[in-house]
Amino acid sequence: MVKLHDSYKKLLQIYTFSSNIIGTPLLPSRFVPSHQNRHDIRFKTSGAGERALQERQRQHMARGLPKQKPIAGVKEVIVVASGKGGVGKSTTAVNLALGLMANDQSKSVGLLDADVYGPSIPKLMNLKGNPELTDNNLMRPLVNFGISCMSMGFLVEEVAPIVWRGLMVMSAIEKLIRQVDWGNLDYLVIDMPPGTGDVQLSITQNIPIAGAVIVSTPQDIALLDARRGAEMFRKVNVPVLGLVQNMSVFQCPKCNHQTHIFGSDGAKELAHTLGVEMLGDIPLHLNIRETSDKGQPVVVSSPNSPEAEAYRRVAAAVVRQLAKRPS
Repeated sequence: MVKLHDSYKKLLQIYTFSSNIIGTPLLPSRFVPSHQNRHDIRFKTSGAGERALQERQRQHMARGLPKQKPIAGVKEVIVVASGKGGVGKSTTAVNLALGLMANDQSKSVGLLDADVYGPSIPKLMNLKGNPELTDNNLMRPLVNFGISCMSMGFLVEEVAPIVWRGLMVMSAIEKLIRQVDWGNLDYLVIDMPPGTGDVQLSITQNIPIAGAVIVSTPQDIALLDARRGAEMFRKVNVPVLGLVQNMSVFQCPKCNHQTHIFGSDGAKELAHTLGVEMLGDIPLHLNIRETSDKGQPVVVSSPNSPEAEAYRRVAAAVVRQLAKRPS
């Protein structure tokens, strides 16, 4: 009987802890004391009580988090993210970086590939080889088209799978951020992995982020995950600069008929719902795919094309949003 009584007391302690921290009990209702029913729980998390609960949550999450430390020499960090893979995030990140420099030649731009499991930057930027080391044992970024680049793809064989657990991935991300001689950069664009997992949290908790750019197609299933991505950045206090609607429309090269293969204006509607900027539309165009596969991004290989202009408009919109931030 004593053991049973002690077990019951422990379960009640777990129940009280979970209710205080997250507002949702971890125990089924039969373990709730008879004097505390569901209506009582809802009452405690409503109105002023809910605000107090949210503040406790914020304080609890802040405990033990690492202090943000800027990257040496880097003025502003822009993360390019998506909730789902396959929406053209990496292609957008590459052309955004090139667009930032094309719009203002005085700006220096870097590109960090944080997608450890599926690095795309080496292929998109036509870069191969291992980074050299400085006298301080820092890796020198590989450079093409005037952009300094770092990726896990430079450190492993091109087709080698990276089969790592979370802690190893976190360690790799830390090295790609801190053990690289970035020099002096006006902008560092980080190509984030898809989703809202460990890498996203690690980066946002460790370095100050100027803002996040969310990439999505107009398709409903992609927009669901894009919204999760935007909400994740808001929870970790990273400004969402806006949305990019990728693959927005396909224009037939023969008859010029336009077809919205993935739907129309879905990202615009999501941006309105979230109260963020619509940064621009990128068409579904053969030229973007071909130049990306060749490692000759469209912004540099076809600078006068409508597709390159679309990316430059996105880059200009990002700079405008950065300028709107409170100083």
